[in-house]
Amino acid sequence: MQAELVSEIRPTLIPDKHPLMTGPFTPNYQEWNATDLQVIGEIPKRLNGVYLRNTQNPVHQPLGTYHLFDGDGMLHMMRFEHGRCEYRNRFIRTQAFMEEQAAGQALYAGLIDKPSLALRPGWGARGGLRDSSATDVIVHAGMALTTFYQCGEPYRLDARTLEFKGVDDWGHQVLPDGGISAHPKVCPRTGDLLFFNYSKQAPYMHYGEVDRHNQLVHYVPVPLPGPRLPHDMVFTEHFAILNDFPLHWDEDLLPQGKHKLRYFEQQPSRFAVVPRRNAPQTGIRWFEASPTYVLHWLNAWEEGDEIVLHGYHQKTPMPKAGYDNSGTTLGPERYGPTLYEWRLNLRTGQSSERRLDERHLEFGMINAAYWGQPYRYAYNMIAHPGSFLFDGILRYDHTTGQSQTYLFGEGRYGSESPMAPCHDAHSEDDGYVVSFVTDMNTDQSECVVLDAQHIDAGPVARIILPHRISSGTHACWADARELRP
Repeated sequence: MQAELVSEIRPTLIPDKHPLMTGPFTPNYQEWNATDLQVIGEIPKRLNGVYLRNTQNPVHQPLGTYHLFDGDGMLHMMRFEHGRCEYRNRFIRTQAFMEEQAAGQALYAGLIDKPSLALRPGWGARGGLRDSSATDVIVHAGMALTTFYQCGEPYRLDARTLEFKGVDDWGHQVLPDGGISAHPKVCPRTGDLLFFNYSKQAPYMHYGEVDRHNQLVHYVPVPLPGPRLPHDMVFTEHFAILNDFPLHWDEDLLPQGKHKLRYFEQQPSRFAVVPRRNAPQTGIRWFEASPTYVLHWLNAWEEGDEIVLHGYHQKTPMPKAGYDNSGTTLGPERYGPTLYEWRLNLRTGQSSERRLDERHLEFGMINAAYWGQPYRYAYNMIAHPGSFLFDGILRYDHTTGQSQTYLFGEGRYGSESPMAPCHDAHSEDDGYVVSFVTDMNTDQSECVVLDAQHIDAGPVARIILPHRISSGTHACWADARELRP
């Protein structure tokens, strides 16, 4: 291995045993470039592109109570090219990160804290929060785009080198409405970036599109009855689908500066079907379904008169004991997320729904070339009990209902695992599934590459990284042809 230590950030954290700052969540402060990595097995020569994943790394002592999602964003990149690979990682140097570096201390409140604890106004739907841009990462217009879960600025990095480019120019046009939420989507057929944002001011939500040349070309309000907490979106050939779920802040307490989550089980789930910019502008249509909350979606498509949605329906959006405000007992199984299908009939205005599988799954990925179109295979993360960690990957065949499983192993935790189609793929599942693994047994991390058709056979390649990386959240894959030279 040839490894170059590029830089190191010096933290001001006071060491303690906080479970989200230790063990698999131990923060990283070193930035590396590494080539000639140790490979166990063989890297497929048909795998050409980049795997990007983020992590949260607290740098400064929190002003209040630390929550996992409060950490500063870091992007990790594994680039594959004709059987060779390269690893890099960099902090995402957001405005808030640079301000706190200059101050030598935390300036913003955490998710669990009262926003008034912040020493500066902060960003997004809530205010007071640090925009760490650490929630999601995708590739659009040839470059990486990172985003924050409660809205913030869209940041760009070179997807090949992780060179920091700053806030997108178009981002300043939407900042008055909160900026952009995490989980924008890129249409594989048009190259358009589809995004939404939300805030505590009417109309409470907007939908927008940025074309493949990185120009904001469409931006419309999507009025809601009050402040809501959408997290993800999905789209079809002609529509974007946004949501209004009955899990949101208690509006009676917001004037007091209190952001208390409540589950209003008497309210239905609502879906906004919004025409995309090149579709007939027939107005927004709303559909109702049974109450729940969906953190992440898999896909959507049009089928005759219907729009079909696949996502993770939560059986218990509000756990019986309520939310644990310490933030230390995160874990998808507390909310019962399962694979689920909704159908919205554009002719009758009615909806129908059904559960596809009873297992607790989340953070799923598909071959992104099939976003907005009918698809067959999903690669879902298997949650580790009682923690925001993942024990393995489950491949689900939506045609047969059959599944395959790959487990990382005892004391080994993986991350969101995108499907990376081969550059000359002959079918939807002709490719590989890629994931970073944190191994607490050996105190190191690796990148595993699995045959997407046979993930239960185990890795075709294990690539040892120069350091153990923190467990993170979201990831993406981009083919080399999508990247800007």
